[in-house]
Amino acid sequence: MKVFKFGGASVKDAEAVRNVGRIIARFSGEKLLVVISAMGKSTNKLEDLVDAFWKNDEAKKRNIIADLKDFHYKIANDLISDQKHHIYSNLEDLFMELECLVEKRYPNAAYDEIYDGVICYGELLSTKIVSDYLSSVDTKNKWVDARNFIQTDSNFREGRVKWSETEDTIKRILKPYIDRNMVISQGFIGRDEHNNTTTLGREGSDYTAAIFAYCLEANDVTIWKDVAGVMNADPKKFDKAVKLDAINYNQAIELAYYGASVIHPKTIQPLKSKNIQLYVNSFINIDDKGTVVNNDAPALSNECYIVKDQQTLLSISTKNYSFIAEDNLSRIFEHFAKHKVRINVMQNSAISFSACCDTKETKIDELCAALSSEYSVEQESNCTLLTIYNAKNEIEMPAQFSEQTALLKQVLGAATQVVLKAKA
Repeated sequence: MKVFKFGGASVKDAEAVRNVGRIIARFSGEKLLVVISAMGKSTNKLEDLVDAFWKNDEAKKRNIIADLKDFHYKIANDLISDQKHHIYSNLEDLFMELECLVEKRYPNAAYDEIYDGVICYGELLSTKIVSDYLSSVDTKNKWVDARNFIQTDSNFREGRVKWSETEDTIKRILKPYIDRNMVISQGFIGRDEHNNTTTLGREGSDYTAAIFAYCLEANDVTIWKDVAGVMNADPKKFDKAVKLDAINYNQAIELAYYGASVIHPKTIQPLKSKNIQLYVNSFINIDDKGTVVNNDAPALSNECYIVKDQQTLLSISTKNYSFIAEDNLSRIFEHFAKHKVRINVMQNSAISFSACCDTKETKIDELCAALSSEYSVEQESNCTLLTIYNAKNEIEMPAQFSEQTALLKQVLGAATQVVLKAKA
């Protein structure tokens, strides 16, 4: 049994969907579950819709929904021109649900709960289009709602999987379907015990594929990307980036943890626990060999460069000049956890604590306001976090960063991390 995952770029338009169909057709004799993300940049549009709903901006809501309809109906029409085909009624049903959802007010609901309820429609729309298209070209498949199988807690936007319940449901109900048909399902989404939609974290479709593979005891997982495989650096930022032919599980986990965008951080561990191989292949050059992640790969010899833009460096110190020790660290971390601000690198001295985080303005501002009641807080925005994994003894800063100021540097094991800011 195989599990495939196709991201948003692989289904961004009608020709991309046809390409997915061609890839799947190569595996017609296999038991196959296919996980598909939202099309193109639909998730970004839906995030804008959540924001418009939260601010009660009716005009913006209508415009965003109109744009989403135009985008998805155009792809559907390019794939299946017969307007009586059920693909159109399927899309109408989903858009009606979405419009009704954002018409109501939910006085007791938090932003993150609304977010998950709305954002899931990107995956639902995408998979309906792909499933109906495949059926139209005689590729038999079964569309299923991932929320019926992936069960989580109620930690919206970062749902934690209830593994025993999820595995039991997938084995009892979903596996018999896969024995008869290829299954199409969504990435990124699940459901809590109160029947609320939850999500597994941004870009969580890779993780969904790993969850299904773990529970189904699949032979392997293939993530289809618009790159040749896992690279030692982003080829858009580094001219000499090279593909890594093989990586072992542990190093893949570390690269994902430090922000390598090709693999979601949570993806590897479920696969490692059951020794399920992961392939990262190109959907553009289908015949090219990509990257394999397994137990047998030798240790990496390449230096790997991971760049995270849009970072904010927070410097936190006590107002009474007391030490940043266990009691203060405990309270500081409690604030970070409460405001769901993830730390990418941290460092502390006797009287200060520094943390580099993704710049999400609302969350950062709310966190700083909460911390300021007890601590002095300084922000440095528009930073870049550069991680050099497997660095040589003498670190040579890549040319594009050589003129930037290093605000923080930390060496831990195989990774050297530097927070950088362009000179004024």
